[in-house]
Amino acid sequence: MIRTEPAGTPLGDEFHLYDTTLRDGAQREGISYSVTDKLAVARLLDELGVGFIEGGWPGALPKDTEFFARAAAGELSLRHAVLVAFGATRKAGNTAENDAQVRALLDARTPVVTLVAKSDRRHIERALRVDVDEACAMVSDTVSFLVREGRRVFLDAEHFFDGYGYDPDTALRVLDAGANAGADVVVLCDTNGGQLPLDLAETVREVKARTGFRLGIHCQDDTSCAVANSIAAVQAGATHVQCTANGYGERAGNADLFAVTGNLVAKLGMAVLPTGGPAELTRVSHALAEIANIAPDTHQAYVGASAFAHKAGLHASAIKVDPLLYNHIDPSTVGNDMRVLVTEMAGRASLELKGRELGVDLAGRPEALTSAVAKVKRLEAEGWSFEAADASLELLLRKEAGESLDDTPFTLESYRVVLDHRGDGEVISEATVKVHVKGERVIQTAEGNGPVHALDAALRKALLPYLSWLDTVELADYKVRILAGHPGTDATTRVLLQSSDGDREWTTVGVHPNIVEASWLAMCDALVHKNLRG
Repeated sequence: MIRTEPAGTPLGDEFHLYDTTLRDGAQREGISYSVTDKLAVARLLDELGVGFIEGGWPGALPKDTEFFARAAAGELSLRHAVLVAFGATRKAGNTAENDAQVRALLDARTPVVTLVAKSDRRHIERALRVDVDEACAMVSDTVSFLVREGRRVFLDAEHFFDGYGYDPDTALRVLDAGANAGADVVVLCDTNGGQLPLDLAETVREVKARTGFRLGIHCQDDTSCAVANSIAAVQAGATHVQCTANGYGERAGNADLFAVTGNLVAKLGMAVLPTGGPAELTRVSHALAEIANIAPDTHQAYVGASAFAHKAGLHASAIKVDPLLYNHIDPSTVGNDMRVLVTEMAGRASLELKGRELGVDLAGRPEALTSAVAKVKRLEAEGWSFEAADASLELLLRKEAGESLDDTPFTLESYRVVLDHRGDGEVISEATVKVHVKGERVIQTAEGNGPVHALDAALRKALLPYLSWLDTVELADYKVRILAGHPGTDATTRVLLQSSDGDREWTTVGVHPNIVEASWLAMCDALVHKNLRG
């Protein structure tokens, strides 16, 4: 028997967590999923435990048609979720049985079909160019045909809230047409994204009281209220909520699956994911961002890297007593971590907590802590930033704590960098380094496509015979910022260097009026930190 209900959650079919990343989310500017991408997204969503995955619009988009064909052929095996095909009702003047688009929905071989139908009288008459009777007949014919063919049907009532405000009788007639023909859920859509939570919730309660139908909610984010509107609808009686991963979607996007789920689980106590699912929210959010080729939003609720990051010393002092004093939930609930950021705003508690996070115990060492706070504040005033440079901060704290870093892998005698303009626009950089490593004086020269590249190459040539791990370390990212308040060509430069050894990544910082020296400082910290961590 084909499963039409979600599996693996205590709520089962009582509440639907419905994802439309592969259809509505794919309409975001800049996103273009391949069929392989779509299969990978669906697998991740199923791992998380969402109830329904809307895969796209078969028959309308060739990639979506191929996706459903490959899924039906065995390339997509879902443990928790039910796959859904999305499409429109039959065309005016036709029958559902003879409508090619409706037939394509059957050919997708999904157990559930979601149909979109206009429920705003203005759209019915001006866009569809039919009367309300025919629009309702289109809904009724298509739903009843798909139900007879063994499909479970959900009806997306497009532009419902705007339509209900303009002509409530017409909007309700469309819902009646779908529900009376066999649609299990009628989904109220804020298609233009213009609703506010209190007004939307009032409408949901009113429609539920007037119809008794099972209601769903689909919100766009044009007022930045999509998540709030979705939660308000659930509190008003909706038992089916449609979202997209990370809020992807056209214009300002859709309700964010991870924020909505976080709120349902952590705030409303609803078990909408299988056991262990909530702890996977952060991982899955970031993985889906990678597939979409969009950098994760660091300030995203629940799953962003900064969602539980604390900067002010006052916060850190309270967190030291009890982390929940400044965290609205335990970050591990959603698979995230609390972080303490160290800046010029840092106090003693911030640095003590950050030291503990980095493995440097400053508790009970007031002199070291006072010295570290003073040094951080001084360096931050000079343009250094340790917020994103934990490796450099760790080295600073270890020095202030009195730890010996005499096992630093090398000491610098000098370096020199020259530029050679060879005509026809070719510019080559050449660097020479003189370092002392393991009691020996080493001199090496290398070329590069820029002064920093050449300097890095020369240093590697000098150290590689002595440091067996060096060939595993590579530059993962390199960021340069000209600091405000230092205009002109003599401006102070800050370099953030992200290094990787294949197992982990670490970030170091260097600041100097000379970009090469700033880069050198960051490079040295990167190697010292790697050597320290083994």
